[in-house]
Amino acid sequence: MIFFMRHVLPVAALAFALSACEAVSPWQWGSLARPEMQLDPNLLQSALYEQVYESKEASRGRAKTAGAGCGCN
Repeated sequence: MIFFMRHVLPVAALAFALSACEAVSPWQWGSLARPEMQLDPNLLQSALYEQVYESKEASRGRAKTAGAGCGCN
């Protein structure tokens, strides 16, 4: 069992991870660069929501900082 956990399992995990890799051809770059293919397709709306969140929570900096606001306007 220890041999399996130390040798076989990492090799299987590496093979599984590498099987998801795909070469992208130059003619496919245009479709991958479309806004709906991005992780956050609407950056302006996300920035607005983040600004509203920060002002309501009276936090300082980005959304990952700690804040102790009352939540009122």
